[in-house]
Amino acid sequence: MQILQTSDLHYRLRHYDWLIAAAPRFDAVVIAGDHMDISSAVSEGVQIAALSASLTAVSARTHLLASSGNHDLNARTPDGEKTASWLAPLRSAALAVDGDTVNIGDTLFTVCPWWDGPHSREDLARMLDEAARQRTHPSHKWVWVYHAPPVGPLSWTGKRHFGDDALPELIARHSPTAVLCGHIHEAPYRNGGSWADKVGQTWLFNAGNQIGDVPARIEIDFDAAVARWITMEGVEERSLLPEPQ
Repeated sequence: MQILQTSDLHYRLRHYDWLIAAAPRFDAVVIAGDHMDISSAVSEGVQIAALSASLTAVSARTHLLASSGNHDLNARTPDGEKTASWLAPLRSAALAVDGDTVNIGDTLFTVCPWWDGPHSREDLARMLDEAARQRTHPSHKWVWVYHAPPVGPLSWTGKRHFGDDALPELIARHSPTAVLCGHIHEAPYRNGGSWADKVGQTWLFNAGNQIGDVPARIEIDFDAAVARWITMEGVEERSLLPEPQ
């Protein structure tokens, strides 16, 4: 299973063009939230139209898993909490969005929505409880796409943490194989930060953000038990094998 992970592209359409070209080399591409840019002069509607076309184009070339982030919220739920309603119409056999759990090869993927309040947080917990029933065995690889990392190296800006306080409890309950995050652009580049971390037996990854035409990204190869963080500054590699006791 070859996975390409990125996030926080914030309406950089050149980054999506790069993903479209790169997609056939991977079994799955993951974009872990913040497709839109709320500070952009481009209107919400225009962003959604362009991003919808780009996401569909990626999914025409490989499996795509695209979660919402805090920049992507364009509507409200009946409970009054914000949600990314524009993603649902893009759902297809090759494009999984918020709320979906799908098998790709030997790996189960669950795409988690951004939770905006107590109701959506409870909905997320129930969604993962239901998705867990599709995990046939503890050895069955289960990967979550979840925009915000927990407090730790992946949530460190260099000044403070912006961690998700629901995620540690959910990881403790379900022990997924990996959680693919984003949200904190600076974390991999700061002293005390990182692009990879481990909570119990669960790996967590955050590629961060970079300027230019090519996104910062992580290539994860579960078969070879290795992950590579790739930026304009170079490549770092991390073994995913258990550490010797």
